[in-house]
Amino acid sequence: HLPSATCSPSNLVPFLELPFRVLHPVTELEALPSPRLLCTHLPHQLLPSGVPALGCRVVYLCWEPKDVLVSTWHYMNKVHKDFHIELDKALDFFCQGVTLYGPFWDHCLGYWKRSVEEPDRVLFFRYGEMMANPTKHVRMLANFLGAPFSSEEESAGVVEEVVRLCSFESLKSLPVNSTGVSDRIGGLPMENSSYFRSAKVGDWRNYLTEEMARKLDCIVEEKLKGSGLSF
Repeated sequence: HLPSATCSPSNLVPFLELPFRVLHPVTELEALPSPRLLCTHLPHQLLPSGVPALGCRVVYLCWEPKDVLVSTWHYMNKVHKDFHIELDKALDFFCQGVTLYGPFWDHCLGYWKRSVEEPDRVLFFRYGEMMANPTKHVRMLANFLGAPFSSEEESAGVVEEVVRLCSFESLKSLPVNSTGVSDRIGGLPMENSSYFRSAKVGDWRNYLTEEMARKLDCIVEEKLKGSGLSF
């Protein structure tokens, strides 16, 4: 019996900042058995100060900015049904750095620089690369977390099975993710299916004009110049 079959990924891995934990005690998180697995959308600068001292390992997953824009646009319009925003306006906000967790480029750069300086503590993944070779990235993740697959597990196809069970198609098809409503944010109930739309690399091409794409590409390229990070 797999936990993911009866519990949404968002419930299996608690958020560091939600619901409203930033301003309140995190006793429920402290009560979790160690080692703990948590997720967050917070930029690196806002992570708890004890993260490095405690030896916490951070895995950062970033997406191509144009796909981030389109995905966020769909998600926000799904969440705030009474406040629909047009895509061109969403692009303007994104290009100005007006997003929930700060400018996209600053968010990526915070974790990118840490991954370069401390590769044993911060692992930087690109979504497109991960989707192109998921088994490679599952192995990288296991090694980084200090739990590499054994030769027996490799021979038995465990890596490939992990990829299959955790694939978007597999998770989206589960009733726990395709039906029902949850309130993970706090005061904002949402359909569980809202978290599963397409997950397709390059989906932005179905929504952005060449001009819109070029505008965002130019801004991101300028913001990341000299960092060694590119999309």
